[in-house]
Amino acid sequence: MNIIKKKIAVLGSTGSIGKRALEIIGANSKKFEIVLLSCNSNEKVFINQIKSFKPNHAVINSEKAFNNINKVSLEKTSLALGERALCDLVFDLEIDIVLMAIVGFAALKPTISAIKSKKNIALASKETLVVAGNYIMGLSKKMKTKIIPVDSEHSAIFQCLNGESLKSVDRLILTASGGPFRGKKESDLRLVDVGSALNHPNWKMGKKISIDSATLMNKGFEIIEAKWLFDLPKEKIKVLIHPESIIHSMVEFNDSSIIAQLGLPNMNVPIHYALNYPQREVSGFQRLDLTEIKQLNFEKADEKTFKHLIYAYEAIKREGSVGCVLNAANEIAVEAFLTKKIAFLDMQKIIEKSIESITFVAKPTIEDLFQIDIETRNFSSTLIQKNDY
Repeated sequence: MNIIKKKIAVLGSTGSIGKRALEIIGANSKKFEIVLLSCNSNEKVFINQIKSFKPNHAVINSEKAFNNINKVSLEKTSLALGERALCDLVFDLEIDIVLMAIVGFAALKPTISAIKSKKNIALASKETLVVAGNYIMGLSKKMKTKIIPVDSEHSAIFQCLNGESLKSVDRLILTASGGPFRGKKESDLRLVDVGSALNHPNWKMGKKISIDSATLMNKGFEIIEAKWLFDLPKEKIKVLIHPESIIHSMVEFNDSSIIAQLGLPNMNVPIHYALNYPQREVSGFQRLDLTEIKQLNFEKADEKTFKHLIYAYEAIKREGSVGCVLNAANEIAVEAFLTKKIAFLDMQKIIEKSIESITFVAKPTIEDLFQIDIETRNFSSTLIQKNDY
């Protein structure tokens, strides 16, 4: 009996999610076929991925990396350069599911291309919904495409809601480890260095998302993502600090019951679940042993110290262009912190001043959002250059 393989595109294949997804796909090669890979600039890893999976197409954003890879024999793989080529391939190719693991604003255009061509998306790029949640979810509904969340928290909620009515939901409870600075106060964070901020206690991630976890901006983005994915107001989306990262998130229903999804602190199950959806397939992953965990702890989130959560709730309340400004200012601020141009707490100041200063647009078009992104990046960069925050 011939098994029809699912055709998969992995966008952002050299990042932490992309790499893990390829490991899972490689271990299930009878079920999945890679038809498209993309990355930003990591040519060494990308070449190895192309040689291992032999996709028909691959796209890289860096012109220098593109020229270097073109000198290597890639057998049947056609290599292309840049965002436009990627969007065209996503639109034109026969793909069953697009795993969107591109970091930041750069995920937006390929996501739109996938939806417009009526392809289902396994979404790991939370910034897409932070920036343009109203547009993306509206377009997805219009084109009748499915967006399956890959973030462990949203995958957990997605699974907990299976077969349930949103009308019966009282609260979505997003769990957060608290990052490397859980329990710290503002005075403790003034002299935080980059190495400490990157040292997440539970998760191995890329630099950008590790800093976002240290500031709790990552959780703020997840609040916004949850609002759009599950169509619930901010009053029904809460954050609970759970340092063990065993409960990935919970749903509280109107009958006072709470349903939770538990698992080890890694991305195996969310990725596996999204790729196999709507089936739940057998995996060989390590199982959670609750007798080894022994106890689970919970704390309230400290919004006074970690103000990024307040900015996220403000973005939900105001909607419009605020999420776009929040994301762009955060990307600039994180990069400046990673390159030691600003201090840890300066990231809050840059984001707050950007939200206050960039003109609010209540109902932005997608073209407006691209312009607002550019404007915000320029504004935030100028603040950093002039030390005016």
